[in-house]
Amino acid sequence: MPEVRTAQTASGHSRVPSEVELALEQHRRELTGYCYRMLGSAFEAEDAVQETLLRAWRAYDRFEGRSALRSWLYSIATNVCLDMLKGRERRARPMDFGPVQTADGPLGAPLPEVTWLEPIPDARVLPDDGDPAEVAVARESLRLAFVAALQHLPPTQRAVLILREVLRWKAAEVAELLETSVAAVNSSLQRARAQLESSDLSATEAAAPMDEEQQELLGRYVAAFESYDMDSLVSLLHEDATMTMPPYAIWLRGHVDIRRWHLEIGAACRRSRLVPVPANGSGAFGQYKPSPEGGYLPWAIQVVEISGGQIVGLNAFLDTERLFPLFGLPPRLDP
Repeated sequence: MPEVRTAQTASGHSRVPSEVELALEQHRRELTGYCYRMLGSAFEAEDAVQETLLRAWRAYDRFEGRSALRSWLYSIATNVCLDMLKGRERRARPMDFGPVQTADGPLGAPLPEVTWLEPIPDARVLPDDGDPAEVAVARESLRLAFVAALQHLPPTQRAVLILREVLRWKAAEVAELLETSVAAVNSSLQRARAQLESSDLSATEAAAPMDEEQQELLGRYVAAFESYDMDSLVSLLHEDATMTMPPYAIWLRGHVDIRRWHLEIGAACRRSRLVPVPANGSGAFGQYKPSPEGGYLPWAIQVVEISGGQIVGLNAFLDTERLFPLFGLPPRLDP
């Protein structure tokens, strides 16, 4: 099924999408959010959704009960995700690979892309409008810490928890989707909740999009980073704030090492520019470093985790070749 916004004829000319394509396409954003929580990768989530819509398009003439279209699509998406998760390692964050390190520790070799939990733009997964309470739940369930915790669950438990706790499906609806019993769904949910309770999910919180306190804190962070005023920057951090830099496994904790890293190994980030690109229900930025030829070149997608009026996590994802186009960011900035 061609994506509606790029549908073309064989000759390359634009065509009007069919009624079926439009009916399916309206579910793309919420399905992307579901698949992202399942898979931990924005790119795999988009692949899974495209496969879901393609299967639905091919089978649409055999679909009965149009009022249940959404449930049918979630059933297909779940099966696609479960198939993709077979026989592979979970995606993780640097703190899953070893103890905290110091600013003078070895950077190490970059690990493959499939190792890492990836960020996703809010615009790909959150509705433009909707019930504020539902949007708040959606934002909360996109946090890096929450999505990382989901990856520790067996795939079916992961699906049950997302459908029941995030999407608010009834146990009977989930049982029908997974072709199992209500008792099995409730048991899976209980085990998934117990696993998540053992994870430290209290470290961060998602605020409402227009939360003035969060916006003011992010504004102070941008000012401190762009002026490279490390005294001001660390004053915004919780004392146990962490810093990660995928695809490297190194991670840091605390004012001393975060400040030292920026002033020593990370000194090339001086005079960087930050472009807002909200991600994972959090404040996030595209970071551009100065280029010797003038202007600025992509360096990282920064996701800033906040709790209690302080920054508790700085996450710099360095895969600019893939991530900057995903976030709709330009390949360079002019001076």
